[in-house]
Amino acid sequence: MGFTIGGIRGIRDKQSGPRRRGRASDCTTVAEYTGLWGWDVVPGARAARASGSGRNECSCGDVRCPAPGAHPLAFAPPVPAGATLDDAVAAWSEVPGAAVLLPVGRSFDVLEVAERVGRRALVRLERMGLPLGPVAATPHGRTQFFVAPGAAAELPALLYRMGWDDADLDLRCLGPGDHLTAPPSDLGGLGPVRWLRPPSLDTAARPPEARLLLGTLAYVCHRSAR
Repeated sequence: MGFTIGGIRGIRDKQSGPRRRGRASDCTTVAEYTGLWGWDVVPGARAARASGSGRNECSCGDVRCPAPGAHPLAFAPPVPAGATLDDAVAAWSEVPGAAVLLPVGRSFDVLEVAERVGRRALVRLERMGLPLGPVAATPHGRTQFFVAPGAAAELPALLYRMGWDDADLDLRCLGPGDHLTAPPSDLGGLGPVRWLRPPSLDTAARPPEARLLLGTLAYVCHRSAR
């Protein structure tokens, strides 16, 4: 896709000092996502604890923001998939401190369950030898499985065919119009998102079909609820 991980990491060698190292790390992450994994990246707001208020304020400046630190910055353009290393660095340098968000519905959709459910399901899926894409864990206790685009539109029919349509499952699907806070960015002031299964050249470009994972996720959701 135009450059290597070694080339991306070379960004850090050109900068010194804590602040510059932090900015270089953000640029490196963006460059990896766009150049290696082929994902669009959107600059996102960050949340900060307001002094004396006990609540988070959003860097977007809206005192009534409904999702502090968990939405795209309206004024900042996305960095497209395939952007060169120099383009990614230049674009992110215009929004220092922005959270790294991934638009859902383009390269992937996301099946999301409670973290305890996701970890149990992940063990089952690995033992069964089923194909897996990237898997992320959020600081508010959710696990996010990357699946092929189109899953959000297909989810009701898939659940119906599998016999899970009338079950009260703590399972949802993110699709077009949604954004995912990507590791290692902070989510809403709660802490960093982290990878349980990081992306690779194969899984980032070709995440599995939702139907391959959904049965196991639904089963573990149901058992956990009981």
